[in-house]
Amino acid sequence: MPGGGFVRLPGGSVVVALTLPRPAGEVGNVRVLVHAANRARALTRLRNLGMRAVYLRGNAQPPTPDEVTAVLHHPDGLLWRGAPDRAQELWHPIRALLGT
Repeated sequence: MPGGGFVRLPGGSVVVALTLPRPAGEVGNVRVLVHAANRARALTRLRNLGMRAVYLRGNAQPPTPDEVTAVLHHPDGLLWRGAPDRAQELWHPIRALLGT
């Protein structure tokens, strides 16, 4: 079951982290990070990219401080990497996952 969570930042924005199956039927999961004004907008950003069945239920796997730092320093505010975490794998822009 995909998991996820969120963290509200002092400025009022949120960072949402979701563990989702890889698109296009590939094996494995990915951890996706989204920075947005609120949770609804974060999920809308993913849905607009073609990830239609994305929902956030609960806060079981909130983003770690390292994940928050990574997404805040990326100009798009959308990152991913393979899950479970592999220390040697770097964060990738979302377009690398979707092939756009």
